[in-house]
Amino acid sequence: MTIQSKMLCAIALSGFAALAVSAPAQALTSQECSAKYQAAKKDGSLGTMKWNDFRKAQCGADATPAAAAPAAPAPTAAAPAAPAEPKQAKKEAAPAAAPTLPAGPAIYPNAIDPKYAKETPGKGRLHTCVDQYNANKTTNGNGGMKWIQKGGGYYSECNKKLKGAA
Repeated sequence: MTIQSKMLCAIALSGFAALAVSAPAQALTSQECSAKYQAAKKDGSLGTMKWNDFRKAQCGADATPAAAAPAAPAPTAAAPAAPAEPKQAKKEAAPAAAPTLPAGPAIYPNAIDPKYAKETPGKGRLHTCVDQYNANKTTNGNGGMKWIQKGGGYYSECNKKLKGAA
């Protein structure tokens, strides 16, 4: 390494260190800030302040996340578990929501809709599946599937069925 490259490396490293030191370490997360904003909105202390102004004023490095918790007595029972392990709380919430979805079989179209006959086969299948998916939403006929999801959503299964029917 030349002296010039060593100097450049040292400058870059010191610049990174300065940036790391100057970054706000105690800023609230967006979820904490949102909870604080909603609490302020409920108790009327928000006034005419908008979200961006509130976020800049209340959610910076010197903000305290606990200030909003006492204002809302009902969420305090759930609040201690959520900030401690937010990723685990999301994982626990997902299985709890899963049983409420309909477990029945999904309803798929039998063939590409004639109004999409002039489109390419792929686009015809896509539009036919979209129409059926949206129609199924009102009758809970999607079998609990989302349009696209890991492991194959409604579109993936519908597309397979229509490819086989053609």
